Amino acid sequence: MKFSKLSQLFLVSSIGLLVATLLTACQIVTIDYLFVAGSAGSGTGSDGQIQTFAVDSESGALRTGAATVSSGGVSPVALAVSSSYANLYVANQASNSIVHFAIANNGVLTQKDVVTTSSAPISMAVNAAGTYLYVVSGPSGGSVSAISLGSTGTLGSTVATLPLALASNPGDTLVPTGVTVLANNAAVYVTAYDQAAYNPGGTTTSTANPGWVFGYTVNSDGSLTASSGSPWKAGVKPTSVAADPTNRFVYVTDYASNQLIGYTIQGGSILNFLINGPFRTGNEPSAIVIDPRGKYIYVSNALDSSVSAYVIDLTTGTPSSAVNTTGSSTNTTDTQPVAITIDPALGRFIYTANHLGDSVSGFRLDPNVGTLTATQATPYPSVAQPTAVASVPHGNHSLQTVTP
Repeated sequence: MKFSKLSQLFLVSSIGLLVATLLTACQIVTIDYLFVAGSAGSGTGSDGQIQTFAVDSESGALRTGAATVSSGGVSPVALAVSSSYANLYVANQASNSIVHFAIANNGVLTQKDVVTTSSAPISMAVNAAGTYLYVVSGPSGGSVSAISLGSTGTLGSTVATLPLALASNPGDTLVPTGVTVLANNAAVYVTAYDQAAYNPGGTTTSTANPGWVFGYTVNSDGSLTASSGSPWKAGVKPTSVAADPTNRFVYVTDYASNQLIGYTIQGGSILNFLINGPFRTGNEPSAIVIDPRGKYIYVSNALDSSVSAYVIDLTTGTPSSAVNTTGSSTNTTDTQPVAITIDPALGRFIYTANHLGDSVSGFRLDPNVGTLTATQATPYPSVAQPTAVASVPHGNHSLQTVTP
């Protein structure tokens, strides 16, 4: 059977339209960029690296994004993103430096400015107003500092530095491990442990409680004032801290006791224990993230290579561990997850940085019940020995938020 020229033209056009439709249907749509910090892997003293991944909107799968860049220093250990999602801050522990990068719309990072810290930076948090960066440093002379930020995210002057110390044991060294800022910018919380009271495998020289969380109210110039009753006990070795988006609850992971400790916030910054806590985690909980809707908590467990999931009772703040498709609280990652984040665009994907796995593990979050399922092709190879992970939305995607 022979086709006329008109019929042939129609057939070719139809095939072309079908191919274009299939390509469009299979097109990968990026909703977020994921940044992962790790060592360069090329010898002692070499700069760390910041790797960029693109997040697929449908599956949560990661693919390589913009080119990997130097962290601007040695041993990057923490990442923080401004509320505008236009700025990334990197803490380089071995270089005693904080490096500021501008984030382009395509995920490209451009180094802008650097500040030097008096001791090794350990953790950071940017306030929601984007006006101050709070940095905890240690281990010797553990402290929390407030660094002013310019309108374009530039690092400014240090407006205040407060030492971490116990009034009952002023000679003990407090080692900071984490920091968070309330969504309303009203208070800052820092976790730390007493090196003289917690010394696995060695002797202790102090009878003080080993784990603590310090609370501060934020003054108009960004400086900090210790909250009444601060610090509060926080187990044995607290490793991370997070506040819920409604400014009502604070949660701390205890690495040594395998527990999640919960607090209610009273009077704007004062902490009181949740009466039915603490709550069981996996072994050696290392990091924590709260769903942007304020409904779920996810904790990475370094020794178990897993993520524990909890649903938050919105009345009491109590976290329940009955969140998993199998009835278990275990979601397997690659080896030794040390950092965890959730995508800000849809609030549907969780990622962990796996230090010994040299990888990132991904999970899809069911927003209705909080359960996790592994994303396609997880884990994803990353820069060597990743230590931190952060995410920013791409394009005009609405963000998942709650109104207190």
